[in-house]
Amino acid sequence: MKSPAPYRRIANEVHPPHLYPDYKSSLARAPSHALVRVKQTLSEITGPSRSRDWRDGDADLTHANGGEALGERIMVAGRVLDEDERPVSGALIEIWQANAGGRYAHPSDQHGAPLDPHFTGIGRTVSDDRGAYQFMTIKPGAYPWGNHPNAWRPNHIHFSLFGAGLATRLVTQMYFPGDPLLELDPIFQSVPDEAARSRLVAKFDIDVTQPNYALGYRFDFVLRGRAATPMEA
Repeated sequence: MKSPAPYRRIANEVHPPHLYPDYKSSLARAPSHALVRVKQTLSEITGPSRSRDWRDGDADLTHANGGEALGERIMVAGRVLDEDERPVSGALIEIWQANAGGRYAHPSDQHGAPLDPHFTGIGRTVSDDRGAYQFMTIKPGAYPWGNHPNAWRPNHIHFSLFGAGLATRLVTQMYFPGDPLLELDPIFQSVPDEAARSRLVAKFDIDVTQPNYALGYRFDFVLRGRAATPMEA
């Protein structure tokens, strides 16, 4: 059997550092000693498949509990690719986000914005043979988060990817073009390279847009290499 290709480690400037003082919670969780590189094993080439966790309808976040969610409907679509722009099929893609008012449907979120009984803020799907995925959801609102005086998170959607060929779950965030809060957000700004930061901002796409119903945004994932999508440590 042919030996698997060596794993290509990404450039250091792609992902945010473990310690970024402006992002206050990184002070408590960043490693206090130098990291140890682990020799490549088969786990970097093969991994579990999570496609059975997905059900029809899980990719539509605009309807829940017998009603329709409030807010601006949007489509988010894209592809999952490797470092050579080959499609990655069968990847489980999960999202979670705040509602249109900037509040998560979670007990720990006590932000004064209203909850939406018809919006859970959680969805999942699986990439197809082309590596393609698509979600229907609501554009999330900004919210205060207490990191520093008058701190507000930009509009964003959290993504998680897991599946064959992924040694661990990959987590990142998608932002929206033209958001003035991006320049002030330490989580977004913690990515050292400007080009890498730009890969976290979705692009408006008229072909993804559904006429008379929902604006469309395109957000692709590149899992490895120098053009990789920045992922959270």
